[in-house]
Amino acid sequence: MDRYIAAKRVGLLGILGNIFLLCIKAAVGFLFKSQAMIADSVNSASDIFASLMTFIGNKIAREPEDNTHNLGHGKAEYIFSLFISLSMILVALKLLFDSIYTLINGSELTFSWLLVIVCIVTILLKSILFLYTYRLAKKHNNILLNASYEDHRNDCIVTTFTLLSILATLIGIHWLDGVVGIGISIWICITGIKLFIGSYNILMDISIDENTKDIILDLVHSYKDIKKVDEFYSTPIGYQYVVFLTIYVDGNLSTFASHNLADSLERDICKLEKISKAIVHVNPI
Repeated sequence: MDRYIAAKRVGLLGILGNIFLLCIKAAVGFLFKSQAMIADSVNSASDIFASLMTFIGNKIAREPEDNTHNLGHGKAEYIFSLFISLSMILVALKLLFDSIYTLINGSELTFSWLLVIVCIVTILLKSILFLYTYRLAKKHNNILLNASYEDHRNDCIVTTFTLLSILATLIGIHWLDGVVGIGISIWICITGIKLFIGSYNILMDISIDENTKDIILDLVHSYKDIKKVDEFYSTPIGYQYVVFLTIYVDGNLSTFASHNLADSLERDICKLEKISKAIVHVNPI
């Protein structure tokens, strides 16, 4: 299973699972006036949007390079993950306002074992989705898969606190419902901000990490005919990078030999997982 098929499958499973959870959470949340459960249901609605963005972004990102997009469509992953992050932040701000209002004015939560059952079902389903997506995310370097597994993990934690706030009403603690709602909204907001920063950095052409850069330079220095390396540049094209660098060789080296050297170096650099393409320019010294 390649990274694009994996992301497509995760997106579809996320959409179906979250539609189911949205329906049952919203129904019992409004029925029993649980602000924490309502916040949890809105979180599921946000998850549906996130899964949809994962599906669409993955479909575009897998398109190969063409005449109008010479380096492919890989950045689509990050454009759509940016949409996901913005939606999470907006949802979090709305939930924060509603939860603070509930905390100030008092919770009207009515305890029901149905609320408890919905929480348990949510935790079980999200745990399964988390484990499945986590395994694929570790296998394939895909920001959409990473965002999905983090989202499923967060949902497990969020719904656990929702469950605690519901059980607390059995001993007369009603204020915890609003507090948990505030906690959920802050959690969603922080996750959204982290995802935004990661996506923004790629879209703004952040340079390759220093560790990978050092590996490439060590590779360059392993060629005894390369006297000097200069002008090292890199640009992301999705989850991989294009690397540009200038090498200097003996001016008496033939044109054929110097370009053959550059071609060999390009092939070696492209063997690295993070590198999609290497472009080496040769100068005499």
